[in-house]
Amino acid sequence: MPRFTIASFNVKNLIGADQEYYRFEKYTLEEHAWKEDWLADQLLSLDADVVGFQEIFEEDALRAVIAEADKRGEASNESAIPDRSKRYAKKAIFRKLAYAPYGKDAALAFAPNVNDGEPGERRPGVAVLSRMGFVGGPEVIQQLPEPLDIEFGGLTDGDSGSFRISRLSRPVLKVRIPVGDQVVTVFNCHLKSKLGEFKRPEGADFAPEADLLAYDPAGRALGALRAGLRRMAEAWVLRNEIVKELSAGNPVMVLGDFNDSEHAVSSEIISGEAPFKNYSWMRRHDADRANERYSRDQNDQIQKAITSMRLHSAEKLFVRKSLRDMVYTSAFGGVFESIDQILMSHHFMPENPDAIGEMEYFSVLNDHLTDGSHAEAPYNKLASDHGQIMAHMRIGED
Repeated sequence: MPRFTIASFNVKNLIGADQEYYRFEKYTLEEHAWKEDWLADQLLSLDADVVGFQEIFEEDALRAVIAEADKRGEASNESAIPDRSKRYAKKAIFRKLAYAPYGKDAALAFAPNVNDGEPGERRPGVAVLSRMGFVGGPEVIQQLPEPLDIEFGGLTDGDSGSFRISRLSRPVLKVRIPVGDQVVTVFNCHLKSKLGEFKRPEGADFAPEADLLAYDPAGRALGALRAGLRRMAEAWVLRNEIVKELSAGNPVMVLGDFNDSEHAVSSEIISGEAPFKNYSWMRRHDADRANERYSRDQNDQIQKAITSMRLHSAEKLFVRKSLRDMVYTSAFGGVFESIDQILMSHHFMPENPDAIGEMEYFSVLNDHLTDGSHAEAPYNKLASDHGQIMAHMRIGED
């Protein structure tokens, strides 16, 4: 039966040498060579069949990393894998040791950022690499065909306010990947960061809240509010696309940097609500009397409807299986978090009688890089400040 691995990898600002991506930020030739070397080693260690990349400024820079990983993987195979003349060549251990080069057969989809600007004002995109190729063309979701207006209500009869976005801060990349006799829809995303959004007055060199010598706690809190609203709105746009796929009966997996593990609001929006254990005790939405509650049959209907639209965290499934307490993939402001996620639909849940497969294992590379204990911590500008996560999936029955 088919098995495949699927990973999420925030590479942290991948761009060629001597190119200013953010203001005053660029890599020298030596720094870029170090970064490419490190990324190729990480990609080689992952050896994933599908990889969702975040923070890609240039497709060529990513292709160079993939080519270097292939070069090293092929050299490793040459020295570690016995040729067919050896009677032990077919031992399972050698299949596990072998690296499968991406080469020309793999498909790479890159979604540049429509907000990308001039040097110093660059904005990164995302990419998906697949050894199994794609079914149909990739789809990019960023510039919304119609603005999303989120109206608030329920407090008064008057205007309760609204929030509008017309484009996402970074693209969402949607691809369809063939695995055995199944096709899995994969979304790769990078939601709005936790950095506050501050309004710069016309003609000013910077937003007042950016001046930490004149610290404005209320203004900076408002900046965090703007960032949070944008991130949650982006999560809803992604959720809407997920629901379309699930409604069509398609298996779904979502990869990416959600930027919100502390309260996980965006994760909840993307995943969908968790069902209550029993709706029979709940008063009906259209009740005329206090004792009008949902029936047992209606409880079953509600449970099924919610469960069929819900996504499940690979990390949480792993924690439940392994009894490990936590997975950390990032440190932000001295706080360790798990903001990188792999989510999967009910099609991969073992308790689902109609499941097409399941996750067998979950692994994390580069865990805790930025806590100072890692040998390469001084090079955090060059290495990624994220852990790389990977789900080991099986399609079909053993």
